[in-house]
Amino acid sequence: MDVVELFLKLVSFDTTSNEESETCPSTPNQRVLGEELVRVMQSISIADAHMDADGYVYGTVPANTGKKLPVMGLIAHMDTSPDASGANIRARVTEPYAGGDVVLNEEKNIRLSPNEFESLEHNIGKRLIVTDGTTLLGADDKAGVAEILCAAELLLRSDRPHGTVKLAFTPDEEIGRGADRFDVKGFGADYAYTVDGGALGELEYENFNAASAKITIHGKSIHPGSAKDKMVNASLLAMQLHALLPENETPAHTEGYEGFYHLTDIRGETETASMHYIIRDHDREKFEARKAVMQHAVDTINARIGAGTAELELKDSYYNMKEKLSDCMFLIEDAKTAMRQLGIEPIVVPIRGGTDGARLSYEGIPCPNLCTGGENYHGRFEYIPADDMRTIVRLLATMMWNIAEK
Repeated sequence: MDVVELFLKLVSFDTTSNEESETCPSTPNQRVLGEELVRVMQSISIADAHMDADGYVYGTVPANTGKKLPVMGLIAHMDTSPDASGANIRARVTEPYAGGDVVLNEEKNIRLSPNEFESLEHNIGKRLIVTDGTTLLGADDKAGVAEILCAAELLLRSDRPHGTVKLAFTPDEEIGRGADRFDVKGFGADYAYTVDGGALGELEYENFNAASAKITIHGKSIHPGSAKDKMVNASLLAMQLHALLPENETPAHTEGYEGFYHLTDIRGETETASMHYIIRDHDREKFEARKAVMQHAVDTINARIGAGTAELELKDSYYNMKEKLSDCMFLIEDAKTAMRQLGIEPIVVPIRGGTDGARLSYEGIPCPNLCTGGENYHGRFEYIPADDMRTIVRLLATMMWNIAEK
C-alpha cells in the first residue's frame, strides 16, 4: 500500500467526534471507518483484525522470530476534532513546494502562507497534502492510522526479524475518551507508542495535565420594560465570570510549558447560559491551582447573585505521562536511534495537548508519542508533507526491527 493513497482514502470518512453524545463511539461514522480499517488489515493478512462492541479496532502483526522480545504496540485514533469541519474534505497533493503562498481555494482566495505558518519554510521541495481551505484535513490522526497500517504491511512482507506488534485504533480521542474503553489486557502490549504527533522528528513523553469545565448559569428573564432590580441576565453573568480568569493565560498567549484556560464555546440567553472550558498545565501543582481558580470564579458569581446561580462540573481528563515514563526512557532513546538511522533529527518537545498514551501510561502501558508529519492541526490550514509520511512508515518499521536486533 502507498501511505499517501491510503491516507487520502481515510480522510474521505467524516469522523468528527461529538462531546455532547453519550454513545461510544460518539458519532456513527467512526464505526464505519473502523469497519474499513478491519478490511484493510485483513487485506494485508492480519488474521485477528476486528472491531469490538465499542468501536475500537485491534489487530496483531505476529513475531517472525523465536527470540524473546517485548510485545510492542502502535496506536492512533480514528476521530477528528470538532474544532473545524471534517465533512466533505477535498484533499489534494501539491507539486513540490517552492516557497510562497499555497493557494488552497482560488475562488475564495484562501491561501496557506509562510507569513502566518512558518513551518512551511521547513518543507521546501516536499509535496504537501492540503485541503481547499474550508475543512480540516484529518491528519490528526488519520495520518497516524495510515502510517501504522503501512508499517505493519512492511513488517509482514519483510524477512527482517521483529517481535509481536499490536495495533489499535481508537474512537473519540479528540474529546478525551479515547482510552475510556480501551482493552488494555486484551491488547497485551508491554510498551506502546501513539503515532499522533506533529512535524517529522517530534518525539514526546510529556503532556498537559487536563481537565474539562462545564459551567451553567441560571438567570431570570423579565420584560425589559419592567426589569429594574429584577432581571438576572445569564449571558452578562457569563461574561463577568470569564473576566475573573487570568486574561493572558489562554492558548493565544502561551507556549512551551505554560498552561492555560481555553473557552471552547459559549451559549447564552437571558434565562440561561453555558460555557465549556478546557484547563491545561504540565505541572501538577499548577494544574490543581488552575482548577481552584475556576472554582473561585464560580463561587464569586454565586456570592454576588445567590447560591446556585452558577454551577460547575469539573472533570479531570488525563495527566502528564512523564510521571509514568521516567523508568522507561529507553523507549525515547530507541525512537531517537531509529530516527537518526533514517537521517531524521529528533525533536523532543512537550505536548501542548494530550494523547491516548497519556491515559494508557497510567493504566499499565508506557506509551510516548511519535510524529505523524502533520502541521496546523484542528484547523482549515492543516497540511502534511507526503514525503514525510513515507519516511515515518519506515521509521515505525525500523523501530520494531531494531528491538529484535539489539
